[in-house]
Amino acid sequence: MIALGLEGSANKLGVGLILHPPKGGPAQILANIRHTFVSPPGEGFLPKDTAKHHRSWVVRLVKQAMKEANVAIPDISCICYTKGPGMGAPLQSVAVAARMLSLMWGKELVGVNHCVGHIEMGREITGAQNPVVLYVSGGNTQVIAYASQRYRIFGEALDIAVGNCLDRFARTLNISNDPAPGYNIEQMAKKGKHLLDLPYAVKGMDCSFSGILASVDNLAEKLEHDVTGWLDEATGEVITREDLCFSLQETVFAMLVEITERAMAHVGSSQVLIVGGVGCNERLQEMMGMMARDRGGSVYATDERFCIDNGIMIAHAGLLAYRTGFTTPLEESTCTQRFRTDEVFVKWRD
Repeated sequence: MIALGLEGSANKLGVGLILHPPKGGPAQILANIRHTFVSPPGEGFLPKDTAKHHRSWVVRLVKQAMKEANVAIPDISCICYTKGPGMGAPLQSVAVAARMLSLMWGKELVGVNHCVGHIEMGREITGAQNPVVLYVSGGNTQVIAYASQRYRIFGEALDIAVGNCLDRFARTLNISNDPAPGYNIEQMAKKGKHLLDLPYAVKGMDCSFSGILASVDNLAEKLEHDVTGWLDEATGEVITREDLCFSLQETVFAMLVEITERAMAHVGSSQVLIVGGVGCNERLQEMMGMMARDRGGSVYATDERFCIDNGIMIAHAGLLAYRTGFTTPLEESTCTQRFRTDEVFVKWRD
């Protein structure tokens, strides 16, 4: 079976084609193409502009993916699209494209939960069997474990997602959004060496990031207006923008490691799978790896091809559901900005 997947819940438009062999075995990635809407430095991406980008690019990406995969219309079993969660206007653009292809080609539709797509693609690529999942992106922050055919949420962000916290601080510093603001924060953080005091907001199994963002924003304003130079009290060295990025990363990632470790202890798991766009961050992977090794466990993560939003994860999760008999009727092929991970019945797992 071959599935076409369309992803467009935020500023990445992804088209993927995946093959599940009839006799089992690893899935085969036939095409995985992505195009990103990049907003100017200091600005976020507005839903209307992002939706316009997706509408402009979706047809050519589908054609490119079909050509790259050497796949014809009769070869495709179903059309999978992101039902949610995400930004309303971009989601609608991709849902309309999926309906168009479904009607033109006479193929079944499969609406996919974006978060479940990340998890299933991460499991497929890394081979992790039953890990605790840390899902971290611009729109979501969740600690998840599987039980009784549901992905159960053990902890989550109470306000803004960790990726949104990093992205918004990038706007405060007016740094480039190309290739991604979080990536540019990561590169600056590698040059930082002074750890500044920021709020540490873990509340049980949940996290809060808005207060940390407000605090580091205030420090950035202090740094900008201090013409004499802001000196570190311990070393007497000048505090830099890189130090702010370093401090922000160290603080929020320590929070994520803490709640993930607690979930591992609760469910008795020795595996951690990091998915979502922030999961590409090498420092987060390093900190999580240190924790896991201390527990005799291991960390699984993918590279930017699969961490960052992509169409192949939607195709994969959709095809898993399709093989159990699940389809989305045309009249129900809506999208929603709120679609929790634990709402999905995971029929394809025991």
